[in-house]
Amino acid sequence: MAIVSNTVIYMDEQATLEGFFAYDDSIAGQRPVVLIHHAWAGRDDFVADKAKKIAELGYLGFATDMYGKGIVGHSPEENAKLMQPFLADRFKLQKRLHAALAAVKLLPWADNQRIAAMGFCFGGLCALDFARTGANLRGVIAFHGLLGAPDNIANPQLKAKVLVLHGHDDPMVKPDQVLKFQTEMTKAGADWQMHVYGNTVHAFTNPLANDSGFGTVYQADADRRSWQAMQNFLAEIFD
Repeated sequence: MAIVSNTVIYMDEQATLEGFFAYDDSIAGQRPVVLIHHAWAGRDDFVADKAKKIAELGYLGFATDMYGKGIVGHSPEENAKLMQPFLADRFKLQKRLHAALAAVKLLPWADNQRIAAMGFCFGGLCALDFARTGANLRGVIAFHGLLGAPDNIANPQLKAKVLVLHGHDDPMVKPDQVLKFQTEMTKAGADWQMHVYGNTVHAFTNPLANDSGFGTVYQADADRRSWQAMQNFLAEIFD
């Protein structure tokens, strides 16, 4: 096994974006694609590492870029400033998601009939909104994702199966938001499931998360269990 990785430039109108992709070059031909959406800081080493781990599973990992080439926040204030325009304009967010989908389909290793999306925190919302647009995805996965429904899609028609991996004590996604999401998915007739991890807050997959006051703390068991749940889900949808 030899994991090859590189970056690729793609566009969303005038915005120049830089994706990071990884694949195992010992595998011949095309393979399923997993788009990976970053948290509120931007496309960083965390999602690049996840792309490589996805490649180790035999897929093409593609870490998308929501903000623009080289744009990464370095503090909660900067991160919030970068993320907010996309929360305020979900059509803008959804359009950028589809720009990444068009870009990854051009890569020669991509099986365009077997594509999934996943994401962390803000990236979890991105993955879920991707499904809400009716994109032709096999499935989407949200790790400690924001769950709020967009205001521009009244009746989502999901083609993708949905897996949500959630910390029960996440202060950024309260129980009433979880219930609203579950109701939304059920009303839409989606094939959805949610795994809830007890004594777990936000950002539980990130080993650098250690701010209990802010509600972002790494939880090794939830990290391990959620990654295994993701693998099982991908095996199912790509079968």
